[in-house]
Amino acid sequence: MAAPEFDDATRTRLEAAAFRKLVEHLRTRTDVQNIDMMNLAGFCRNCLSRWYREGAAEQGITLADPDAREIVYGMPYKEWQAQYQKEASAEQKAKFAANPGH
Repeated sequence: MAAPEFDDATRTRLEAAAFRKLVEHLRTRTDVQNIDMMNLAGFCRNCLSRWYREGAAEQGITLADPDAREIVYGMPYKEWQAQYQKEASAEQKAKFAANPGH
């Protein structure tokens, strides 16, 4: 069975809803570190905020990196780091370094 085809407006609304759920989920999963996401999925919250900023630029909207990160993190990035970011373990760092896709 093929996936349904949607008109552009519907597809955009559905993608936006999925994005909002992803951001909401990541905001609640502060236990999941960015390095874990990078090691498992090849992207992290910072990547997502960069993609958001790049998407804004494609629409002619200037969005500073700290502002894009705040949209994704739900707070200033430095605040999130202070509250939730943990020092990466030697194992996490080694796994990250071994993956040339970063």
